[in-house]
Parts: sequence; C-alpha cells; structure tokens
Amino acid sequence: MAHAARQSYLEQLVQGGSASPLALQQEQESASKDPFGRVASLVSACTVTRNEGGTIGWVEPPPPPLPTDTDTETTDTADRGGTPPLTTATAVLPPSVIQQVYAQTPKAGDILTIQAVETQQWHTVQVSEVWLDVPLSRTARRLGEPVGSTGTADNDDDNNGNSSIQTSSAPARTGSHAGSNAVFARRKLKGQGVLPILPKNMKTYHIQTAGCQMNVADSERLAGILENQLHLVVTDQPEQADLVLFNTCSIRDHAEQKLYDALGPYCAKKRQGKQIALIVTGCVAQQEGEALLRRVPEVDIVLGPQYVPFLSNVLEQAMQGGQQVVVTEPMLLQEDIGWNQPVRGHTVRAWVNVINGCNEHCTYCVVPATRGMEQSRTMEHILQECTSLSLAGYKEVTLLGQNIDSYGRDMVPRRSFAELLQYLNARLDDKEMRIRYVTSHPRYFSDRVIDAVANLDKVCECFHMPFQAGDDQVLQKMRRGYSYDSYMKIINKIRDKAPDASICGDVIVGFPGETEEAFQKTLQLMEEVKFDNLNTFAYSPRPNTEAALWENQVPEHVKSERLQRVQALATQHGLERSERYMGRVVPVLVEDANPRNPDQVMGRTRQGRQVYFDGNLDTLKGTLVNVRVTQARTWSLMGELIADAQ
Repeated sequence: MAHAARQSYLEQLVQGGSASPLALQQEQESASKDPFGRVASLVSACTVTRNEGGTIGWVEPPPPPLPTDTDTETTDTADRGGTPPLTTATAVLPPSVIQQVYAQTPKAGDILTIQAVETQQWHTVQVSEVWLDVPLSRTARRLGEPVGSTGTADNDDDNNGNSSIQTSSAPARTGSHAGSNAVFARRKLKGQGVLPILPKNMKTYHIQTAGCQMNVADSERLAGILENQLHLVVTDQPEQADLVLFNTCSIRDHAEQKLYDALGPYCAKKRQGKQIALIVTGCVAQQEGEALLRRVPEVDIVLGPQYVPFLSNVLEQAMQGGQQVVVTEPMLLQEDIGWNQPVRGHTVRAWVNVINGCNEHCTYCVVPATRGMEQSRTMEHILQECTSLSLAGYKEVTLLGQNIDSYGRDMVPRRSFAELLQYLNARLDDKEMRIRYVTSHPRYFSDRVIDAVANLDKVCECFHMPFQAGDDQVLQKMRRGYSYDSYMKIINKIRDKAPDASICGDVIVGFPGETEEAFQKTLQLMEEVKFDNLNTFAYSPRPNTEAALWENQVPEHVKSERLQRVQALATQHGLERSERYMGRVVPVLVEDANPRNPDQVMGRTRQGRQVYFDGNLDTLKGTLVNVRVTQARTWSLMGELIADAQ
C-alpha cells in the first residue's frame, strides 16, 4: 500500500493475567463511551497511564536498527537512527512493544496483546489513530513513459526538483484493488499551445456530485477541506469557479462519457488560457487513473476515493510543481483531521461512513475495483462523529457502507455491525436521535442485526436488502453467495421479529444468460416479499468486471422490456405497502418543505416513508411530531398534524 505510518495514537493497559481482556469485553457491552479507557483506569498495572484511562498519546515508529560495527565508537543512538532517547511514550511502553505494534501494521481500532521483551509483562494496546504519510519522490515523467522514467516534457517545463507522489507499477487487473500514484510533467494543450497553469490565488470552488450516498458524503468531506483548510468559498455558478471538482460514479453505463461531456466546457476554457483547477475524484477517477489524463489532458488531478483526506496535499503538489497528479494506489483509511469537518448538505440528517470498500467481487460490480478493500472505522470515531452531529442539532444519522454487514471483519479483534448498532444506541444521549443504515448483503446478514433493529429504540425499522435476482443460477453466476430460499428465510425472520419494518431492495434485470424463466423467478420473489421500495436496474457491462466479458449478453430491447415489468410490479407493491399506514398516527421527523407546496412540510416515518402535511418549516424543522395519515400514495403519504402530541 502507498502509505507510511508517521505516528500512532496509543492507549494501553498493563496486565498480569487474563482478567483484562474479559473485563474489556464486559465493558464494551456496557454504556461506557470509552470502554478501553475505563478498563485501563480500573485494572491497569501502569501507574503512569492508569489515571489517564490508559492514554499514551502519539508514538513515533521505531527507527531502523543500528549497523553492526564493533570498530566504530558508540555514539548517541538518536543521531544515528537507532533507539531514541527516553520519551514519555517509551517511559511507559517498552521499545519492544512499540516495535511489535508497528510490525503488525495496525489499523485504527485494533487491540493487540503483546509481551514486552524487557520485562516479560503483557501489554494490551489499542491503536486509536494512525497518522499516515503519502510517500513522495522528486521526479516526474511524461504520460506514456514507463514507471521510473525521469524524462522532461517537450515544452521544457521546469520541475525545479519539487517533491512529488511516488509512482507505482502495479498493473490493473479484473476486480483488483490496484492503482497507481504518479506525477506527470505538463505539456502544452492542443489548439493555441497553452501551457496549463493552476490559479495561485483560488477563491471559489464548485463540486458536481454523481452517484450514491457514499459519494455525497465524500463531497461533504471534500467541501470541508476546501473551506476549512484552503479557505475557498463555494459558488453555485460553476463557470465562475477557480476550482471545479467532479465526484463521479461508475455503477451505470456511459459513466465515463458523461464525465467527458461535463468536462468539455471547462477544457475549452483552459485551452484558451483560462486558469481553472480541474479535479476528478470518485469511482471513475479510480477506474480510469492515468488513462483519464491521456484522454483529457486539461485535468489537473485524478484523486481516488481513499485519498479524500489528502486533497490539500495533492493540490499543493500540483501547484508547486506545475504537474498533473494521479493518486489511486490502495491506501489505509485515514480519519479526517479535526479542523476539516464536512460541510453537510442538510441540517437535520447526516451521512456517516462506517466501512469503506468491498471484498465481495460480484461478477457485475465495479465497486471492489473502485472503492478498494473493506476498511472499518473504529466505533469510537463513529460515536464521536454522531455525538458531534447530535450536539449540532442533527436528529438522524445514516450509517454508510457498500457492504455494511461486513463491518468489523477487518478489525483486531473482529467486531460486528450488530455490536456497532448496540454501541451507538446505548451511548447517544439524545433520546429522539434516529439511526438508519445502508446497505446490507444477504450473505452476511445476521439474526443479531434483526434483533437490534427490532429492539433498539434509536434504530429505525428499515431494512435495505438487495436481492439482485430471483433465480439461483443467476445468483450463482453473479457470485452473490445466497439463494432464493436463503434470502426468503431472512425476510421471514424480519417479518416475524419486526412486522412493521419496511423492506427495500435492489434488483438487476438482463444479467448475462438470464432467460425468461429465470426472470420469472425475480417477479415471483417480488410478489412474495412486496418491497416498500425497490431500486431497479438493467444490467450494463462495467469495466474490470467478469460478466462484462461474457458472450451471452441479453439484448437491450429484452432488458428494457423486463425493466418495465419490474418497475410496474414494484409500483403496485409500493402502493400496497403505503396503504397499511391509512388512518394510523405515526411519528414523523420533519426535514424539509414540500417543493410543490410551500405551505406543507415533508418528513419521514421510522420506516423511511415520506409524509407531507400542512405546517410551517421554520417552526417544525428538526422536530418529531405525530401525524395522522389521510392518503396513501405509491412512494409517499399525506397526513395531518396532531398538534397536541409529540
């Protein structure tokens, strides 16, 4: 991976037996907001850190060992790259423990039990945070040159020895997490022969976002960096912006061409000499990498999704060196720096990432190649973000993950998504706070999540359970890891334990080799479940996916006809599910005004159904009110406010 741990923020408890891990497990099941710190304060044998809840602080990685040279006079090891002089960290944490921590390449949230060589004492160490560096070099190459070349551009660009992000030679392959980090010397653009220059005193920015909720959340984080660190001001007139950023989605067909079309007007301005910073991030950026710069040389930066926290560093590189930068190599998850808080797009509800990436490699899906491997955020970081949102007046958080049921599989020790729901539910102080989540995977979905949704007061009764197809052979070719029957077992358990819960899903029609008989199984599953909401898609071949290479592609007109049939049935079921609310009084969290009627407001039930009713947004926004449902629509409800109940 293209990262180096500069420092790790550590906590420890020093133990003499096996009681500490047991106590830690018991504390994690309690309502303590810092289970590790509480256990450390109660049982740790370290008198220095015990009163601080085990906190050690930032710890530098161990230096390389000294060369063996018996003829050389001994000198201070700090001057020679050996063991540094004793610091606060090494005073409480033996050097051998620090070395073993770094040797295991930990991620934030990992809890390691290590025996010190010096004392034979056991230390349980929690890695609270890892501060990462993106490795830099001092060379740039031209597009098309092999990695390691240091040729200069034919426009005699002066690189001035500026530091640049290292290049990687990892080749891309189907479904891989591969990518590259590279810098390229600028060349003159076609037309008037303009040499692109980034504006030195940028003042305004504009972000265009496409795709899923994860992209929306990333755009909010990017806006936070641009405003809080680079002090730019957002503009809703992109043609006047000094920096334009495209956050792209690669799920649907023609995603790349849509990006090229959107870039066109800005590229024309750059060819005429206008100074604009053009940045492409998101899934198309990760997918295309250097190829994007070859296709659109006006682009300044191609930023993989995992490099969102490093936007300012990469932008500085491009500005100082007058170079184009690509950063798409796999990267460990890095928490946002404290002052780079996201610029949220709403004031009542917010997105909170809990796990990034996906390890599944479904044969139709581009996500593993564009979002990388699964990496879970720590429960403590997630709680910290949710708590700050609550204190700022937010009333609902939606936990995000491409495969949220895999949460914690990459942690040491392993955790689970059900544990995360329980952890947040017990520790968020606002009793009216709502918790939602997307997206589940039937292969990993557990009964414990059903129990959590059914029994936890803050977790909304809404399940997003993509089934993708109803035919077992199609599911097997998709590499989904479940069958029609196993999916229905999950649905039946949900109906049994949370009978009023909404069930939403995703479906793909026209997957390669799908026959009419196989498609009928999809319709049969829909009839059996009756989804509250269903996202419907016609299969489209995507780059770096196996199914795109198969010869048994379904004709477009067949896919279109099947999509219409699925959508018609989903609409019928949507209305049926809405009708169950008729006459009921339901709690509704008010979010926005009705865009079609300024005298009405819009909110959502716990099951996620939109409800419209007469009311004043200024007084009701962010409040939880009771509404009697008077009309059922396909995807929404109409109602009347019960003014005397909240």
